[in-house]
Amino acid sequence: MAEELPETPETAEEEPIKQRKNGLYPGVSDELAENMKSGWADTELHDLRPIAQSAETAARRAALSARFPGERLVIPAGNLKTRSNDTEYAFRASVEYAYLTGNQTEDGVLVLEPETAPDGTDGHRATIYLLPRSNRENGEFWLSGQGELWVGRRHSLAEAEQLYGIPASDVRELPEQLAEATGAVRVVRGYDAGIEAALRDKVTAERDEELRVFLSEMRLVKDAFEVGELQKAVDSTVRGFEDVVKVLDKAEATSERYIEGTFFLRARVEGNDVGYGSICASGPHACTLHWVRNDGPVRSGDLLLLDAGVETHTYYTADVTRTLPVNGTYSELQKKIYDAVYEAQEAGIAAVKPGAKYRDFHDAAQRVLAEKLVEWGLVEGPVERVLELGLQRRWTLHGTGHMLGMDVHDCAAARTETYVAGTLEPGMVLTVEPGLYFQADDTTVPEEYRGIGVRIEDDILVTEDGNRNLSAGLPRRSDEVETWMASLKG
Repeated sequence: MAEELPETPETAEEEPIKQRKNGLYPGVSDELAENMKSGWADTELHDLRPIAQSAETAARRAALSARFPGERLVIPAGNLKTRSNDTEYAFRASVEYAYLTGNQTEDGVLVLEPETAPDGTDGHRATIYLLPRSNRENGEFWLSGQGELWVGRRHSLAEAEQLYGIPASDVRELPEQLAEATGAVRVVRGYDAGIEAALRDKVTAERDEELRVFLSEMRLVKDAFEVGELQKAVDSTVRGFEDVVKVLDKAEATSERYIEGTFFLRARVEGNDVGYGSICASGPHACTLHWVRNDGPVRSGDLLLLDAGVETHTYYTADVTRTLPVNGTYSELQKKIYDAVYEAQEAGIAAVKPGAKYRDFHDAAQRVLAEKLVEWGLVEGPVERVLELGLQRRWTLHGTGHMLGMDVHDCAAARTETYVAGTLEPGMVLTVEPGLYFQADDTTVPEEYRGIGVRIEDDILVTEDGNRNLSAGLPRRSDEVETWMASLKG
């Protein structure tokens, strides 16, 4: 990685620029500084088309405006975070900001200013505050670590207005404007310390939390654009799972990391990233719910629990799990456990429909798993007793699903009454993912069960008349999984 030139004192006086202070280069001469100011072609982009979701983001801002009339609303994208020394993590804008704007650049801030329309109705004027193009006069474009010659061109404010359909202003002027502003204001906290500092004496934690909760609940029901993006994410994920099956022999020769890397390649080629840390859990690692170390061996005869999802360029992520026999064929016991989880998932999916309680699909899946555990003699019945006492949870552990969207665990700030104690509606997308996990050191089960973990997870859209499995492109039934794997290994 190249080292940046240190800024000159003259540049620093004109405008503070983030620099690496331990650079090895000498100071910049006046002649070079002057030379760098000129000889650059105009690269302004004209006639840009609005982003695909511009109509949807406008509708979302209108809904937000209607909920908080007369109040200034501030939604930051967030800032770069240091990974180590002078390198940063890849930036991902806050979900709230990206949901309302479609923009994904660091330091951006959406501000909704209250205003009264000519007809007397209360509303808001939206402005997106962004960093403008790198300044060529003061050398920022080549001297700053975030200048264009170091990290790439960013859109001008005029270009941003065309893309996002929102008037754009220089974000460097915003903190002072906010500090001087009067009237009621709310901010989404946790993303931009500078913006929060400017509003320190104007906001309260309680009022800001109301804003965060409302934005989370807005995402409970997906619009048509969001459903389409989730389907794209799932379709790419299906291809990623196929990629993994094709290279299981190479994974056996290396480790779970080969599986992780294989899926990641698909995510980066067809999307933005993985939607969360891929769980590539072979053998007893499948019993660790969030095994993301992915450094264990992959052995023939073991099961591979692969829980992974591609995130699209618009931040919508899939979340799919399959538990696959590494050698392509389930053993008799593996099949028995897998089929029990499949039966539980079938019951859970059947319970997903408009008007149903959110918890219904979890209860349906848990009942099947409890029945199987009693049938196998692993826990004493009757089933009603097991469910009442939650005894099945020793081997099931987690909830059977969650909302899905721009976050893998979407809408997490929603109130209990609107989410887990709420009712399913068309447009909601959730996972159904029962599992059974027999820990390697669990002496309450027969030895042959120990170290076997199975989870099956699909992404389910609530429709007007029931549900649609967005990830139906991946086989689920044990015999279908075996046939599918055989066809890919060819």
